[in-house]
Amino acid sequence: MIGLNTLWLALRAIRRNLMRSVLTTLGIVIGVGAVVTMVTVGNGATRSVQAQIESLGSNLLMIRPGQRLGPGQGAAGAPAFKLADLQAVATQIGGVAAAAPEVRAGVTVVADGRNWSTTVTGSNNDYFAASNWKLAEGRLFEPAEETAGAAVCVIGATVRRELFGAADPLGQHLRIRNFSCEVIGLLASKGQAAMGMDQDDLIVVPTATAQRRITGSTRVNSLLVSLQPGSDTERVKKSIGELLRERRKLSPADDDNFNVLDTQQVAETLSGTTRLLTSLLGAVAAVSLLVGGIGIMNIMLVSVTERTREIGLRLAIGAFEREVLAQFLVEAVVLAALGGLVGLVLALGASIGLSALLQVPFEFMPGINLLAFAFSAAIGVVFGYVPARRAARLDPIEALRHE
Repeated sequence: MIGLNTLWLALRAIRRNLMRSVLTTLGIVIGVGAVVTMVTVGNGATRSVQAQIESLGSNLLMIRPGQRLGPGQGAAGAPAFKLADLQAVATQIGGVAAAAPEVRAGVTVVADGRNWSTTVTGSNNDYFAASNWKLAEGRLFEPAEETAGAAVCVIGATVRRELFGAADPLGQHLRIRNFSCEVIGLLASKGQAAMGMDQDDLIVVPTATAQRRITGSTRVNSLLVSLQPGSDTERVKKSIGELLRERRKLSPADDDNFNVLDTQQVAETLSGTTRLLTSLLGAVAAVSLLVGGIGIMNIMLVSVTERTREIGLRLAIGAFEREVLAQFLVEAVVLAALGGLVGLVLALGASIGLSALLQVPFEFMPGINLLAFAFSAAIGVVFGYVPARRAARLDPIEALRHE
């Protein structure tokens, strides 16, 4: 009963100065709301990055000319790959599930009086498996079409929308430079990649078609190698590196003139970066919780001074020090906890809104919400203890004399 009576006294004191109590809890409200929002949205961003990298392909190695990634890829002077390199990787390296070439060119395509600038990729059917592409409609290349370099193509959702609108593209023709290409397949949409590129803005033709009719050379821009589940990625990368060094006639003193990119490592690196940024933002936001705690301590000290005669009267008629201590401590904890609850409600709304605005998935995280609420209550205990102890140690006689 003492506990219920103490809680009732604390609530009455809070209600007596309602506006001051509301302003006091604002620091806690803002702190809890900011921490939960930053962590929730940051977690959604991390999941989004992981999903976008995984959409490039599972267990995928991307092999490109040059010594580094980025603009130009350091490829100046580095020879391009040939189809024989791809064949060697596919047949001589263990653990390879699929291997596909990439012959890329930027082109303007025309269909039904509409034109669209896009990227044409020349490859084989392994390209779709390695890159996690699914067919929405139609079919892939026949072996005879790949060998003969037939004028057939599979298009992405963006190309379909821009050239054919809502019409069925299967069986229709689009013009790529100086030849007409029959659409035999439509790829299921993937959306944006991790770097903001539209993955659906592409046309895939057989490798021989791209080399003969678009690029006019046997150059291969890059190789895609998908590994079998459970394969030792590092061992496969090392084996591919040794094989390509031999085929490209590099001496032991020469640096690699190609790079092997593991998409899984990219996903882990980007995810680690977003998690670190989320932690930093959460830590910055948590500072406002400490500011809120200091505000609670300040107001409670003022409250003790204002209610000195009340405290003295309670002590004079027989109240124990621990009861006075509990009254003021409970008052501080209730203020902090109420601020924490309001902050959680605001954080829920802000997280949903920001997730929709940034186009990242929203996932309710019970753990961080409970932790933030518990921390807000702990703030009340820590910063409310000093004022409560000061109130409990007042001399009743001196308190009653207080004006």
